[in-house]
Amino acid sequence: MLPASRLQSSPAEEQAAVVDLTAVVVAVTQDQPRVLVAPGQDRVSVADRRMAKAELGTAALDALPSGPLEHCHRTLEAGLRAWVEAQTGARLGYVEQLYTFGDRDRMNDAGASRVLSVGYLALVQEAGAPTAGTAPWRDWYRFFPWEDWRQGRPAILDRIERPLRRWVAAGGTKIERSARKERAIVAFGLDNVGWSDERVLERYELLYEIGLVAEARRDRVSSEVRAADLLHEAQPMAADHRRILATAIARLRGKIKYRPVVFELMPDGFTLLQLQRAVEALAGVRLHKQNFRRLVEQQGLVEETGRIITATGGRPAREVRFREEVVLERLAPGFRLPRTRAPE
Repeated sequence: MLPASRLQSSPAEEQAAVVDLTAVVVAVTQDQPRVLVAPGQDRVSVADRRMAKAELGTAALDALPSGPLEHCHRTLEAGLRAWVEAQTGARLGYVEQLYTFGDRDRMNDAGASRVLSVGYLALVQEAGAPTAGTAPWRDWYRFFPWEDWRQGRPAILDRIERPLRRWVAAGGTKIERSARKERAIVAFGLDNVGWSDERVLERYELLYEIGLVAEARRDRVSSEVRAADLLHEAQPMAADHRRILATAIARLRGKIKYRPVVFELMPDGFTLLQLQRAVEALAGVRLHKQNFRRLVEQQGLVEETGRIITATGGRPAREVRFREEVVLERLAPGFRLPRTRAPE
């Protein structure tokens, strides 16, 4: 057992923990997955402001809606809903807890209290979620351009693969090089292993560790990455909000395969093509049209409304809606994502 003196923190080490509530509010609009960001920079750190100036040429930096848990909040979720509405004007419907983030110095200001952030995923229909005029929606692929395979393998992956292989080769021992190679293969599907759409967080964490994303420089992560290798086209976010967003994307991509949560993002009536495009937007891959429709019909997820939609940009299409049992139970199977072909 350690002596009592070893168990006690010094005054310099003692700091109160603050509980922060952070929301990833997702919608799919015009075939694009979108995330709601909060206006204002009053809670953005000095380090974040410098990063925004260096990366974007302005003091602005996107941040997720968030705020501290206060005594007046009856529950964590009630506090989250209150902060989102206060900062963006949006009233949330479907909400689920994601993860608790508690890395030291995650708010990036020296001397700040230890901040634990409880992240939440919320699904809404953008058109049905009126927001304050200053609360913008962002395409989530502006933060993760390597995650969108709908038009084929993203060109940015060529830029990622070169420093990634150098990082693997720079391992000090054979064991370390082997471990690094395994991580790179699993995360980015190197050597024709194949791409896993759910490993969003693992990919971001690896890019952060290597030093390819702006947040790594901000946090002074040790790195030998060349300046030319930095992924400037992938926009950073305040604090560790890009990490929280990556966690939410991974959760949602996994969830749509076994729960039909996508109905939270759809209007009351829609076409099967609109449903397919929404799932593709979230998963970041193209799906086989006939196989997708066959799966939806076999699983009994939707029913026809009797209406014909003509404003589809193509031939008139039958309107469908999610069956009432699916909406009420939320326990029906999800979508097994019948891709046109597996990403390489």
